[in-house]
Formats: sequence, C-alpha cells, structure tokens
Amino acid sequence: MSDHYDFDRANAKLPELRETLLHLRDQRDEIVGVRDRIVELNAPALIGAPAPPADMTLDEAAEETQRLRMKMQGLVDQMQAAVLQLDGWGIQLRDIETGLIDFPALAAGRPIWLCWRLGEEQVMWWHEMSEGFDSRHRIEDLI
Repeated sequence: MSDHYDFDRANAKLPELRETLLHLRDQRDEIVGVRDRIVELNAPALIGAPAPPADMTLDEAAEETQRLRMKMQGLVDQMQAAVLQLDGWGIQLRDIETGLIDFPALAAGRPIWLCWRLGEEQVMWWHEMSEGFDSRHRIEDLI
C-alpha cells in the first residue's frame, strides 16, 4: 500500500478513523476524571495535612488511589495502542480533543497533508507540510 493517501483512500478510512478518535477522546476525558479524583484523594497530603477526605480513612484513600492509578495506566496503554494503530496507517494525530488528523499525500509530486477533523463529512482540506491547521486550504485549490 502507498505511503501516501489520495482523497478517495482518505475518505474510505474515515468511518474506522471516526470510531478510533471518538474512543480516544472518551479515554482522554476519563483519564482527566481519574486524575482529578486522585488529586482530590491526596490533596490533604499535598498541603502537609495527613487527613484523607472526610468520608475515608487514610488506608481507604491509599487503596482508592492505587486502584485509580492502575485504571489510569490501563487507559494510557489503550490510548497508546490506538495511536500506534493510527501511526501504522500512516496518519498523523494532531489533537485528540478535536479529532484533528493529517494524511500524507502528494499534489503535483510535492508532499502535502490532507487535513480532516471530527465533525467534517469528508476530507475537504489540505495544507503544506510546513504549515498547520490555520493554513489549510480547500481541496478545490489543488485543482
């Protein structure tokens, strides 16, 4: 398979890509929630006070923290696997929150990125390799 995408190949990948990106975004949000709970459980210790949250003993807070850290590591491992899958497809993940990705492509023999993000129906944008999202152009500009 080519190292470069054309519009048809990129658009054909979108259904699978949407699912992967939505899952990554959900996992990212879950990690943020787990992190916040770990901070909440350990905030007294961070300010030098040994007391756990009011509804827990020190041992319960420590056990809950350990459980949450293991959960977070599992989520991180799953996210790394998804990012490796995207990398294996030759797709560059730019932003998990917005689902922004770039497909490597060629236009008149020069390398470019085909640019897409969650919520867009199909790949309709491109930009130079040295540029980013703010510099993207409509596909029609390549013709």
